[in-house]
This record gives sequence, structure tokens and C-alpha cells, in this order.
Amino acid sequence: MGAMLITEKLEDEKPATLERFDPYLQFVEMPFSAVFYPLGFPVRVTSNSAEVLEAAEESWGDFRQAIDMPPILIKFGVMEGGGRECPPIPVSRAQQNIMVRIADAANFYIVDLLQGFSFGWLNGAVLSHRSYLRYHILEAAALSHIANRYTAPVHAACVDWQGRGVLLCGDSGAGKSSLAFACARAGWTYVTDDASFLLHGESGRRIHGNCHMIRLRPSAAELFGEVARRPITPRATGKPSIEIPLATLPEIRRAPSSDVEYIVFLSRKNSPIQELVPFPVEVARSYVHKPLCGMETLREAQVASVERLLTARIFELRYRDMDWAIERLERMVQER
Repeated sequence: MGAMLITEKLEDEKPATLERFDPYLQFVEMPFSAVFYPLGFPVRVTSNSAEVLEAAEESWGDFRQAIDMPPILIKFGVMEGGGRECPPIPVSRAQQNIMVRIADAANFYIVDLLQGFSFGWLNGAVLSHRSYLRYHILEAAALSHIANRYTAPVHAACVDWQGRGVLLCGDSGAGKSSLAFACARAGWTYVTDDASFLLHGESGRRIHGNCHMIRLRPSAAELFGEVARRPITPRATGKPSIEIPLATLPEIRRAPSSDVEYIVFLSRKNSPIQELVPFPVEVARSYVHKPLCGMETLREAQVASVERLLTARIFELRYRDMDWAIERLERMVQER
């Protein structure tokens, strides 16, 4: 009944009084719109704030389209006010094709996986915290679609040696990003740090990732001189990190994808023995299944994708010395 009354009022009133009869803010103009290509997927971002599109440009301006499909639609309205205090990290909940991420009453968004659409409202405080806007809002909204409907995500870094992809897996803190960066500094091609994606419908084991950026733990400053003195920024998961745009390191070779021939689980130990040993495929399967979508119809495609991935050769790398690890990975590829 309330919605009918609102519609009737809107037909009678002039545009100057529209806000009075728009309690749901569904008629707020969103004049700023642009298409970006995170991981090669087209994503149209629409907002009433130019700063939202500026943040999207920072995150995705270096990507080019690689996937031919209708764009994912992401729309964010920004309300005035809210002060300057950064909102809390959003809490995520999901049921079937609907996902909800809520920071507080003024900062939230909803994802419809089947419709390829996200919509939310933010307050002015978010605009004062560009890293929060990028990682917790824009990137998380786009990846909600990409990592659930169109790909199978793998918690892994990826590097390439002489045209052969090596997926570096392991729990948080295993050293995936650090070893990937060390390999890149040693002449490998860098593909992604700790988020790799298998596109549905492909026949091989091709991994796609963000080759334009690497995010390292602050402790990496002890290993790499180019990391020192760079600012610490939050990651989408809330962990502190040091973000390095790899365009600032032109000596690093980069590629947006790689055909994976090896899956390597990392184990950093203080043991005197450093070795590369076979790794059980069932344990690997359990690991790659963890981040898959809970919606049954989408999960089926993801399981099919990761089963293709698991046809690669799988090892565990037990190491304590970074240079030894790089050399052993190179020999692994050459011994093929």
C-alpha cells in the first residue's frame, strides 16, 4: 500500500519535490558511469559521485578487456555527511543468489549473482578513505560476481617460467606473495600474488590474475629493498599490506594469465632439510574447494574447473631459503 501511494504522489508532484516522496532513494540521479575491466571482465560502475569512479580507475585502470560478455553492473549512491571516521569492515552474509555486505546502516551493498548486479549506498566518510572504498567496496563487489559466477577462485599466487605456469599454494602466511615476488625479481613472469582464477568453459588449466599489482606483508620490507618505506594499506580482508603498482618496477615481466603445469604447496620450515616432494591430490582437492561458492548451481561449474586444474603435477616445497626455493622451482620446470 505504501509503495502504491508513493507512485501516485510521484505522478502528481513536480521534480522539485521528488526527494520528499522518495524514501527509498530509488530515483536519485546517477550521472557518472564508466566501464572497467578487472581481470579482463567488463564491469560498469555507476554512481552519483565522481570519486567512486576515480577509485575504480585506481584499482582497474591498467586492465584491458579479455572476456567477451555483457558487463557486470555495479551501482553505488553516496549520501552527504557521515563525518570522516572510517566505517568498520563489512560483514558478509549470503543465501542462494543474494549476497549482502554491511558495514553499518549507512554503508552496505547487495549482490545478485544470477542477475550480475550489485547496488548499495555509502556515506561521505567512505570517500575520505580511498583504500577502504577500493578494497572493501568496489573490488569486493566486482569479485563477488567474478569469483562466484564466472570463475573458480584459488587462494594461490602464480608465476611463469619459460611459458610454464607454477601455482604457489598454502595457508595464509605460507609465503605465496613473497616467493612470487622473489621469482619475478629473478626473471620469472609474474601473474598474480594470492588470488588466481580459473575461467569456466575453458579446456585447459589457464589461470587469470592481477599482474598489475602486488600486495606484500609489511615484513617483506626485510627481504626486498624496493618494499621499504612504502606506505602500509589495508587489504580487502583487513590485513595490513604494502601495495606496489608493478608499473613502477619496469624490470618485472608481467602477464595477465598463464597455463599452469605445476601446483606447489609451500611449507617454510627451519628444518635443515630443504626438498621438493610429491603432494597428495586429495589434500590439494580439499584446499582448492574451500573458497568455492555455496550456491549449488554455481558450485558445479567451479568444481569442474578445479578438477581440470588438479590434472597438473602437484608438489610440496619445503624450504627456508628463498634463493634455494627459486632455483629448485626452476629445476622442477626444466626437469619436465
